[in-house]
Formats: sequence, structure tokens, C-alpha cells
Amino acid sequence: MKYISTRGDQTERGFSEILLEGLAPDGGLYLPTHYPQVDAATLARWRDLYGNGQAGGYAALAYEILSLYITDIPAADLKRLVDKTYTKAVYGTDAIVPVRRLKDGLLIEALSNGPTLAFKDMAMQLLGNLFEYELARRGEQLNILGATSGDTGSAAEYAMRGKQGVNVFMLSPYGRMSPFQQAQMFSLQDANIHNLSVEGVFDDCQDIVKAVSNDLAFKRQWKIGTVNSINWARLLAQVVYYFAGYFQVTKADSEKVSFSVPSGNFGNVCAGHVARMMGLPIAQLVVATNENDVLDEFFRTGRYRVRGSAETFETSSPSMDISKASNFERFVFDLLGRDAARTAQLFGPAIAKEGGFQLTADETARIAQYGFVSGKSTHADRLATIKATWDAHQDMIDTHTADGLKVAAEHLQPGVPMIVLETALPAKFAATIQEALGRDPIRPAALEGIEALPKRFTVMKVDAGAVKAYIEQHAK
Repeated sequence: MKYISTRGDQTERGFSEILLEGLAPDGGLYLPTHYPQVDAATLARWRDLYGNGQAGGYAALAYEILSLYITDIPAADLKRLVDKTYTKAVYGTDAIVPVRRLKDGLLIEALSNGPTLAFKDMAMQLLGNLFEYELARRGEQLNILGATSGDTGSAAEYAMRGKQGVNVFMLSPYGRMSPFQQAQMFSLQDANIHNLSVEGVFDDCQDIVKAVSNDLAFKRQWKIGTVNSINWARLLAQVVYYFAGYFQVTKADSEKVSFSVPSGNFGNVCAGHVARMMGLPIAQLVVATNENDVLDEFFRTGRYRVRGSAETFETSSPSMDISKASNFERFVFDLLGRDAARTAQLFGPAIAKEGGFQLTADETARIAQYGFVSGKSTHADRLATIKATWDAHQDMIDTHTADGLKVAAEHLQPGVPMIVLETALPAKFAATIQEALGRDPIRPAALEGIEALPKRFTVMKVDAGAVKAYIEQHAK
């Protein structure tokens, strides 16, 4: 399998090369030259492998899917890395991503059983093992530069802490994460972890990452890589749990399901798009946004309008406080029939000069062919959904999952199960849980008192040059 850029660079690269590179040299995102197609026989075989959550089943399923896309790592090595990643010891259950039923036709897929209590662990734990393996194979170092609105940062840092050959420089918006999220990141004392708290919003952090990555000379000199979902390897790992969720909910491979996905940066739901393109029988991919509703506006109107910092709201589902969705370019590339010139024009000059773009009527009409629908949730909706779910089912959900559940309810179809992808555990958002339920969220014993731990971080202005200088001073 080879990979090309969404913006026209047709140089076909292998997985191991793009694993360490992140953005393509032309500023585009990598996608495979084609999506492998999964037929009914393969689906049936994968269903047997997963076995509705038997021990080792998720790792076996992950290996089958990943091996279609990762062809330049020896099969035995890839299987060892996958088996090492997806274990009961790390995720607390053999199923890895168990599905729980709220009521007939409405379910939640638990993706937050990893070390940082967020779905990002599902891909990041694998990414850490892949990085360490590939760097050792090459005898190289890698300086990871990332941006987080809350959960990516801690998941990346916990996956990379102490890894040989890897330094992490993680940008986060100063004061805009929950106290728990800040503590998870800033309390890490590992020498290879560097937290940079930027005096702006997430989109400012993301813009800095892209600006540094687009400086090819600097990127190559300091061997800059990414762990954000602009890195194809992370998105690829997320494809697996769409299949695992499907197998737990259905009995026959002719049945369809829908997924509701809390969405900010579009990586999680883009993985669902990939699964659907491979042939997984997905009826709808429901994009659930919070008050930062740039994606909801697009899927309703075909208009993609990037918001500036002043228009990016600080909400009670902070991991979705994003108004410039990095992974969105991958879907638009497919939507436009893989027209790289058109994609480059839309995501380059159109956004730079006009702050967004409007698809043509014909292009907008194509969206429905890919199964996407959308909706928006507010703080009041969040509180109501958290309370209703607790009262009816004694199921405590976090704020982002509440957004997904609220919008899912608007798109239920008779006879089609709707699986809401859990974003995080409610312990990460105690203030809103207290507001909704009048009680503190359940917290794992190992994380009691995390907010009181000593913190190590550096506050910085919104300045790509300053970030480059910091990397130069601290990279090994």
C-alpha cells in the first residue's frame, strides 16, 4: 500500500515514511492510493476473530485491518506490536471497546478504558509502539510536535513517555482545558515530555503546528513528526473500533448500523468514513458538534466557514472547541472525486483569503452519498442529556458523549442501531457533572488527587518562531 497527498503531490510513499513525516511536503494530508474493499466473506471471518469481545479478539481484528494498509513492516513485527498494544491489562476488559445498551436501538461504545480515560488512547498507544519500533529500526530520533484541546495531549504523552528516541512538544490553549485534563499533562515529569501552554485557542496551537511542519528545512533538520490526527497512522488505528462495534451489535453482515461521533477536528468520524469506504455497512455517520458548529454548518449547507479566535467559544465540552477541522480535508478530497487541484485551492487560497469556501450545488448534493448527517448540542442540552441518561439508565456520561447522544436521538432510524462513540470518562469534567447531577463523577482510585500534583509547563505567546526556538533549545 502506498500513500499520496490530498493536494497533488503524487509521490507514492510507504507507511513507515509517512508515519514519521505527518503532513505531506505540499501541506496536504496523506491518504492511501485506494481503500481496500472488504467482502462478505472477510467480514464473516473478522466477526469470528473478534468473537464478540473474546480475549485477544480485538488485537486479532486490528492486525487484520492494519495489515491491509501497513505493508512495509514485517507481518510478524506488526502482529507483535498490535498484540502488545491491545491488552486487558491496558484497557481493563477483553472486549477492549465494549458496547453497552441504553435502550433498543441506542447504544454507547466504550472507548475510554485506556490510561488517560479518553478515546485518544485507542490509537495513541499503538502510535507510541510504532514510533519506538520504526525509530529503533532506523537508528533515528523524532521530535513530536502536537496540539491538543484536551485529550490528545495527555494520550500522546502517556503513550510516548519514556519511549526511546522520542521527544514530545505539546501545545495546548492556556486555561482552556478542564483542571483534570491540565493535571494529566502538566504533572508528567518525564524528561522527554514538554508542555507548551499557548495564550490563545486550540486553533492557534494547531496553526503553529502546521506552520512549523510547513517549514521543510526546519522540519527535516529537527526531524519533526506529529501525533495529531493529521498523522494517518492515528486515524487508521481508529478504523478498527468501528468494525468491533458493528460486530457486537449485529448478528449478520447484511445488517446496517449508524454511528454518532462527537466531532471537533474530524479525525474520529473520518475513521468511520474510511470504514464505510472499505465496505462496513454503515447507514449514517452522525457528526455531533457543540456550540463551535463549523462542521454542522457544512453538512447542512456545503459552506465551510473557519471561525477566528474571537468566535471560538469556550464550552463545557472543551475537546471540541475547534473551528478549523484538520482532518476535514481528507473527506473533501474523497467527496471531490480525489481532485487534488480543487482540494488544494479550497484549503489553501480560499481559506487564507476568504476564511472558508462554499461547495457548488452539485458538490454539496454528493455529501448524502457518503452517509453524513449532523447536529449541534449546547451547554443546556449537555446538562439535560447527562441528567436524563443517569436518571433513566444509571449511566454517567461525559460532556462530549452527551453531545453525541443528543444529536444521535435526532437521527434514529427504525431498525438501524445507533452506536454513540464515547469520548471520555466523566471524571475529566467534574464541574459540569456536578452541575448536571449534583454529585461528583466516579473517578478511578489511581487518579485521586491528580490536580494537586506538581506541574511542569511553559507559557508561550501565539508565535511559531518562539516554538521553533524552544524546540532548538530542548531537542536531543
